[in-house]
Amino acid sequence: MSEQTVTPEEDQAPVAPEAPEAPVAPVAPEEAVAPEEAVATAAPAPHPVPEGAPPLPDAPPVMADAAPRPPRRALRAVARWTAAALAFGVLGTGTAFGIASLERTDVPGLATEGDGRWDYPELSLPALPAGSPRPFSPGNPAEIHHADLRELLLPAPAGAKPDKELTGGWISTETFLDAYREQDRRSVAQLLKDAAPRHIAARGWTMPDGTASRIYLVRFNSTAFASRMIDDLNVGSSAGTPLARTDTTDLDPAWGSANDIENLSSFVFTEQAPFGAEHVRQAYTLAGDTVALVVHERPGKREAARIPFQQTLVLQNQLLA
Repeated sequence: MSEQTVTPEEDQAPVAPEAPEAPVAPVAPEEAVAPEEAVATAAPAPHPVPEGAPPLPDAPPVMADAAPRPPRRALRAVARWTAAALAFGVLGTGTAFGIASLERTDVPGLATEGDGRWDYPELSLPALPAGSPRPFSPGNPAEIHHADLRELLLPAPAGAKPDKELTGGWISTETFLDAYREQDRRSVAQLLKDAAPRHIAARGWTMPDGTASRIYLVRFNSTAFASRMIDDLNVGSSAGTPLARTDTTDLDPAWGSANDIENLSSFVFTEQAPFGAEHVRQAYTLAGDTVALVVHERPGKREAARIPFQQTLVLQNQLLA
């Protein structure tokens, strides 16, 4: 705060107005004067103390600052402090708004190293056939995906090596069954036969750290068939029918309700230690007439990273929503 300039009038000590001289009441010889009365009647001259009476206590010293300031100066001081408080309040609000509008890495002292997210290309929803609504719009109570299922697959991130079999196109039922353990493929094949899916599309890739990603989209004739498929696979509180190269798979506690997307239901699981030669993270998403299966698998006794897996799942869910 800049220095305040004091005017000559303010340098002078304030002088209290003299009170009108009041008549002094006579004091009887046998009465002692109380200390409070001595202070209150400091203006009149002291009276002689009769012989034999106890000495009067000394009056306390009067400090110059104890005198009240004129009301006008007090109002000026209050006004100055009020203006300063308002100025600091506006400055603080502006600073907070500026910080809130910045990215975390733009704020000095809050920059963090990369959290391991993959560099996905910018996403956009595919075009719909003329007159066809989005799956969860008011004009589509059946929650049907009218867009080409292959165009709803999440693209591979930068640095990924494409899978030679899961190229982002249509796949056969047999190729989809390869995602499950060999001893369970016959039962899953029977479920698919009963539900009669319309299309199955898939894309896969491998990242430089060895993590293999696979995304399967299975579209059924109605939401009822898609929901039944989730139930028949026993997906819910458990991962249901085990995938290939998995051992003990449980619900992933790192996935919270904040990650869920409206109108979609996701069931997220991770393989618990001790696991085998690979660590697997998997998730099923029920999106209207379509079921998505997202798998991240990392070999070498190392866990598949949680953040890229959740990132992949959230982005795929956004395309389906």
